[in-house]
Amino acid sequence: MPTLFYAQGFRQKGRAVEPDAPQQYKSAEKAIAAAERIAPSRVGVWAYCANVDVEADTYDEPVVLFKAGTLPDGVAD
Repeated sequence: MPTLFYAQGFRQKGRAVEPDAPQQYKSAEKAIAAAERIAPSRVGVWAYCANVDVEADTYDEPVVLFKAGTLPDGVAD
């Protein structure tokens, strides 16, 4: 199963924290660098990876590579 790498920011909207669309990267290092780059402009951010079974369209639980700021409950626990 291939491993996919992502960075995702979160914005404050009223009392809610809303996610940006996750962006895919080619390596853990690139996902972490992207998360660090967008962190100052977001209320929260994380970089993570997950193994994916393309044929079954299933993902393993994400593994947190980096996190900063405020994230919604259940994200990056």
